[in-house]
Formats: sequence, structure tokens, C-alpha cells
Amino acid sequence: MSERKVRIGFIGCGGIAQQHMNALSNIPESELVAFCDIDIERARAAAKQHGGRAFDNAETMLKEIELDAVWISLPPHAHGIELKLIERGIPFFVEKPVGLDLGLIREIASAVEEKGLLTSVGYMNRYRRGINRARELLQDDQPILILGGWIGGTPRPRPGVTIWRWWVEKDKSGGQFHEQVTHTVDLARFLCGEVVEVHAFSASGLNKGAPENYNIEDASVVNLKFANGAVANLWACCAANAGGGGVSLSVYANRTTVLFTGWEHNARIMRVGEDTIEIAGEPNIFEIEDRAFMQAILTGDRTLIKSPYPDGAKTAEVTLAANKSMETGKPVSLV
Repeated sequence: MSERKVRIGFIGCGGIAQQHMNALSNIPESELVAFCDIDIERARAAAKQHGGRAFDNAETMLKEIELDAVWISLPPHAHGIELKLIERGIPFFVEKPVGLDLGLIREIASAVEEKGLLTSVGYMNRYRRGINRARELLQDDQPILILGGWIGGTPRPRPGVTIWRWWVEKDKSGGQFHEQVTHTVDLARFLCGEVVEVHAFSASGLNKGAPENYNIEDASVVNLKFANGAVANLWACCAANAGGGGVSLSVYANRTTVLFTGWEHNARIMRVGEDTIEIAGEPNIFEIEDRAFMQAILTGDRTLIKSPYPDGAKTAEVTLAANKSMETGKPVSLV
């Protein structure tokens, strides 16, 4: 393995960013040298823990610190710094979803492709062994029906947790389906191919005990039609407080059924005439995806990255189409 150090900066130092900081700390080739957050104290805390300098302005950080790569962990409404990184030719890893403004997302995707820049999007489940085993099996046994989503309780403020300040506001997060169930949509694309039509319905005004600034949907159901003829029904709910929800994804093909459960996407694979396979989801998935991006930077092997920015942009197109369908009540074509 190369002894070269990759100098890394962070834009956004919240909870998910800290997961990546801790993961990268376990990778010898990484050197965390700069941390930026609009809350300068949060950036300073990260710099104190990992070494390096703290900033509250991303452009200042880019001007003053020489970086080999940047990890971006921002709320969906706060993107755009990617264009500055592209101008400077700095590879970047960006957490999902890649944004809220479809025009901006497309501009960034086009610029990434034109520049040939190395990028990765935080769809970490694409790196799971169970997901990839299922994908192999489904290559010659086309998926027919996909069901899944995320069901959780009413979002409430918690000490030391700031995500709820923006997550519960539609114009900042895009809503639960766009911000959270994006993982499930992305896996549906990864396993089944491209989506050609989206039709969504939502429920609102029923959630009790939510913060005053809460204006996202209480629940949504989204139907997807794939280019290969498969169909999916995916759901989101942040109003179920008595349990029985969680994360799930079920894929049904002619000879194969795959059931994924929990945040770790533990896999149960059933095949006609074969023994059932159980594959546990990896608990260190952030380190696995970060290590893949690091190795791509060090070796130039882009095949290690399972979701470059232009691909992550396609998942955002689906979830934003779902939002549009919720608003209009009409199907949205992606062809």
C-alpha cells in the first residue's frame, strides 16, 4: 500500500461528517488537515480532535490550505461549493442527497464529467456484501417487484443534535423521502436499473408533537416504473411512534427473493431449489466506502467507486420527481 498521505478537508462538521472523520482516522494514508462549518465551534472541536485548522468559510479554507480531497456533509439546500472544488480540480466525496436544486445538481454533474474529476457520493449501502451478492444474482433473474422504505417516529429536538433544525423543513431537507429514503431509491436503481416514471402521494397534518418549524410530509408512498419493466412501491413515514417500523427493502424476481432489514441491510437471499443465504450487514460501512474513495485517489482506479457524482445525481432526479408528483398529484416522466 502506498505511503503517500492524502490531505483531507471537511466542509460540514456535523454528525455524519464525524462518522467519516472517525473512519478516515483508521486509514493510515489519510491526513485530516482542515475543517469548515458555519458553527465555528464545531469546526474547532473537530480540529482539536483530529489536528488541523478550523474555518467558518469554505472558500477561505480552499484558498489557505492545500488539499488533495474534500469530504462534503451539508444539508440538501446548502450545496454549490462543489463548483469551486471542480474549478480547483480537487476530488470530493459528498454525502447524499447531492442537493435540492435540480438545476444546480445537473450543472455540477456536467462540470464533473467535463473535468473528469474523481468524485464519490455517500450511498454507502452499495458497498455492502449482501447488496452486491444480490445484484450478481439478479443479473440473470430480472427483478419484478421492489418494496421498501424508512418508517420512524416523530422528529423531536435532542440535546447536542442539530439535524432537526433543518431536516423538518421542506425547503431545506426536501422532506424525508428525498433526504432519507434516497438510500432505498438508490439501491432500487443499483439493483434494478433506471427509473422512467414516478407517481407519489403524501399525508400531512397528522403528526403530533413535532417541532414548530416542522412542515415536511408525515408519510409518503412513491411508485416507480423502471426501464426494464419492474415496478416499485417505496414509502417514508416519520410519525409512527409505537414501533414496528425501521428500514427495509424487499426485491422479488422470478427465481429469487431478497429481503434486506435494518440500517445495516442484513440480507436474506432465497432462491428456488437452493438453501437460504444469510449475509450480515457491515457495521463499519462508512470506513468501507471511505477506504474505497481513498484507494481510488491513491491508485486512480475509478472502478472502486460505486456511486460517482453523476450517478448520485440520477438518484436525486428520482426523489425530486417524487416531490413534484406529491405537489401536483400527477405522474412525472423521467424519459
